[in-house]
Amino acid sequence: MSSAELNAVFNIGDSVVYPLQGVGCILSREKRNSREYYRVQITSSDMDVLLPVDKAAEIGLRHLASVTEAKKAISSLSTKRDSGKTDWKQRLLANQELMKEGTMSSVANVVNSLYRRSKIKELPVQERKLYDSALTLLVDESSSVLGISTEEVKKKIFAKLEK
Repeated sequence: MSSAELNAVFNIGDSVVYPLQGVGCILSREKRNSREYYRVQITSSDMDVLLPVDKAAEIGLRHLASVTEAKKAISSLSTKRDSGKTDWKQRLLANQELMKEGTMSSVANVVNSLYRRSKIKELPVQERKLYDSALTLLVDESSSVLGISTEEVKKKIFAKLEK
């Protein structure tokens, strides 16, 4: 069994991350039309989604990051980096790919680069939405993993970004 397949085995009650959607909890495992699904409640939007069990790894559903990964992702925000792409459409595509990757470090990378870009010039609407989505995901997962409030996590994140 590959690491992606191992990561795709979830139990009811597990906290998970659904890339581009947010942190959630496995509510149940249901069978519909001879196919099994995970019912995941996404915390930030109070939305339930059904995800095929056999496609969980492909979709990018994963367990929460470790405390070490969360701390490393937040620490990485103090590193000044830019995508180097001046065309917003190229930046958007590159950042969307990072978001689909779904790791905590890739989400932190998107937050970092778009935050720094926004300090130079106002972000186009689509990039602003992506930034907001990435920031929410980073805050929610960090809060869940580190066991601290979202407000406290936001303070830590912006303290690192402002360095």
